[in-house]
Amino acid sequence: MKVTRRSWIGMTLSLATTPTLLSAKPRSGYSLVEIEKRLHSGKGIEGMMKDELPTPALLVDLDLLESNIQKMSQHSKASSIQLRPHAKTHKCPEIARRQVQAGGLGVCTSTIHEAEVMAAAGIRDLLITSELVGKNKTERLLRLTSKQPGTMSVVDHATHAEQLNEAAAAAKLTLNVLIDIDPIGRRTGILPGDDALGLAEKIMKLPHLKLRGVHAYSGASSHVPGFEARQEHSHRVMQAPLESFFRMQKAGMPVEIMSGGSTGTYNIDPALKGMTELQTGSYVFMDVDYRRVGGKSGAVYEDFAPSLSVLATVISKNHPDRATVDAGFKAFATDRKFGPEIKGVTGVDYQFNGDEHGALIFSNVSREIRLGDRLEFIVPHCDPNVNLYDRFFCVRGDKVMAVWPVAGRGYS
Repeated sequence: MKVTRRSWIGMTLSLATTPTLLSAKPRSGYSLVEIEKRLHSGKGIEGMMKDELPTPALLVDLDLLESNIQKMSQHSKASSIQLRPHAKTHKCPEIARRQVQAGGLGVCTSTIHEAEVMAAAGIRDLLITSELVGKNKTERLLRLTSKQPGTMSVVDHATHAEQLNEAAAAAKLTLNVLIDIDPIGRRTGILPGDDALGLAEKIMKLPHLKLRGVHAYSGASSHVPGFEARQEHSHRVMQAPLESFFRMQKAGMPVEIMSGGSTGTYNIDPALKGMTELQTGSYVFMDVDYRRVGGKSGAVYEDFAPSLSVLATVISKNHPDRATVDAGFKAFATDRKFGPEIKGVTGVDYQFNGDEHGALIFSNVSREIRLGDRLEFIVPHCDPNVNLYDRFFCVRGDKVMAVWPVAGRGYS
């Protein structure tokens, strides 16, 4: 029997097996060259199976993603609070469209680049949650607002407000702004109380700025371990920003938006009087970091399913107590003290082992790990992990359904 290059590649790939990834379903028959050509050309990959993907690959389980989006949408409606999901998590217009179709007001972004990408895809009512300081970012905000007048950004300093007003006057535009109030983190945001009120009064006197409300994000609250402790923390630190918001309203200022919240406090912050919208982001994907904080029902946060994973291949297996996969520092975000977790296998500890390598250390492993096995990993921290990849491979079961670009990655 003559072995062609295509059949050899197919036979090689078919050696990789894992209970959560591979099956005996028919393969598409694409060769490696054909796969790469289709990916670079933007063509579809109908019929491709997960075992044909190059690794490491960033996967999105569409069934789990859709369930997460629907669950958060239903929760916001039941809690009588609006939802403006944070697109910094996925940086993907296709996911943003699904969030808006499920009832989102629009989306938040962290960068002007993310906002530009979303706007180009037709996503409206954007809130940029980081201060856009400097000529480059200001000009891009003006250009974006000229195309989408509903765009909003945040301000935490009078000098910045004056600069935005001057630039908007020159462009004959009005910019929508929210006052960024710092609950506790000392990252960005003006102090609540008199300082925030003073800035609001200043903005009210600037004719080319329109004050829309308050932005107050307590990132520290979202990762407090234990539901009760997280609830107490968020309620405590959010009181001052909320009181500032009420004082602005009492003073007759046209503030209508009180925006904040996170995946960690999605079922906590709606109870805060005055909150009008949630900026939940990670719920679409989830990660090891969030799973560790615990939920109402137990020590593992399981309110939303881990729809995001990295597919890797076991490339070396020469020791009984360990193996090596082709996913290292370049495949996983490294801003946490812990690494990824394997889906569907227990008794294995992942350790970073270089740029392209990860070590699997066995301790009463639940199934044999073999050379060529393909394994899925829940990522440590979803937002920066997504930023490492150009595309999502969207799957249902073993079948690859679509490829979505991570269009908002980077800072271009």
